[in-house]
Amino acid sequence: MGEMNLAALLPEMILALAAVGALLLGSWTPRERQWIVRLFAAVALLIGLAATLLAAAGASGPTSGVYTVDTATHAVRAAVLVGTLATVLLAADAFADHPRESEFYVLLLLGALGTVALAGATDLLVLAVAYLLASIPLYALVGFAKDGPGTEAALKFYLMGALAGILLLTGAALLLGAGGTTGYAGLADALPGAPRALVAVGVVAVLAGLLFKAGGVPLHFWVPDVTQGAPASVAAFVTTVPKIGALVALYRLGDQLLVGTALDWALLAGLLAAASMTLGNLGAFFQTDARRLLAYSTVSQVGYLLMAAAAVGGRAGLAEPGLLFYLGAYLAANIGAFAVVCALRARTLEEHTGLFRRHPWLALSLVVCLLSLVGTPPTAVFVGKLALFTAALDADLGWLMVLAAANTVASLFYYLRWILPLFRREARSEAEWARPPGRWSTGTAIAAAAVSLGLGLTAGPVLALL
Repeated sequence: MGEMNLAALLPEMILALAAVGALLLGSWTPRERQWIVRLFAAVALLIGLAATLLAAAGASGPTSGVYTVDTATHAVRAAVLVGTLATVLLAADAFADHPRESEFYVLLLLGALGTVALAGATDLLVLAVAYLLASIPLYALVGFAKDGPGTEAALKFYLMGALAGILLLTGAALLLGAGGTTGYAGLADALPGAPRALVAVGVVAVLAGLLFKAGGVPLHFWVPDVTQGAPASVAAFVTTVPKIGALVALYRLGDQLLVGTALDWALLAGLLAAASMTLGNLGAFFQTDARRLLAYSTVSQVGYLLMAAAAVGGRAGLAEPGLLFYLGAYLAANIGAFAVVCALRARTLEEHTGLFRRHPWLALSLVVCLLSLVGTPPTAVFVGKLALFTAALDADLGWLMVLAAANTVASLFYYLRWILPLFRREARSEAEWARPPGRWSTGTAIAAAAVSLGLGLTAGPVLALL
């Protein structure tokens, strides 16, 4: 096992120290000045982002037997730090002067750290520890408001997460028995000669944990209830940031561990992708609650992203850069859509009617983000989908590409159900419109829409970097 240079883990160490620092600072800060902890968390995230960019600009980081610092790890670090910073800004409108505001940021930072660790793990034990770190803080965040819907959502989230965690650990134990090690490199050499049934059961069990974190079928049942019951800023984080680490971990598992085994990985990942994109779209079709619509939308997006895992080893080599680009594009679009929900404090699609006349910048930002989720040019998700469609075709998965294209067209229906009323006469009363939208959430929505367009227009250089 190679030794890991601690300097290569600087972004992770910054996140860990920031969580500890925020906890200590919040313990000694008066309740009316908790904004200091928010500022501390935001500055720490910016420092972590700067460290990530510097590390990515230099040589590839060292690799140990349990953790890898490569292009995928750098990309996940950047995306997670940006997504966490956006969530801190969204929470500023909802949790300012909250008596436990500092605890919110501590849990957020710990969840971000676990997500990054998921992406870099190249050992099943490290993957299991990262899974727990990326899950336990989020259970508390979902029930942070201590209201009825949040408590119910947190309980469902915890129970399903505990089940998925047990399955992941069971799968790791089975693969250890089959290969005699938990490291990906050792397992890649040992599993081709191991009993096929044992390998298959172990892989499926490990996949259960990762699919839970990603929100993919069949471990997706928590997504709509948690998204609807949690505070809006928490729902934005839970449906966006953890899946970045989970999907990269799933891709790494297939790429480094399973391609050479007797298990038909491409078919397994392809079926999971097909089920996720189709069932997610079907669930979103007739939703009237904005959060539940976005929840089912995120399930369908996981299906498109899983195409990268199915296309591992494709001739074009677009699977990994396409996945990383798509994850960044999805981050901007989904955070932007949730930012509008946070700014307006609206629940139903009907409550957004007439938004363009009242708040045109918010309405336009929402239109850009929703069309980006569809995959409309020139937004960034369009480029990400195109890259993954190409990767699937090059991996002889034409059937999956055709199904994904059909699902993309079908998804336009429910996004238009939200977009078109924005330009009609408003349904909300004058008293409801009199409440100004959240300042931080509004700024985040506009910035996210701009990033979505900017990434789409500069896709060539960004994909080259990836």
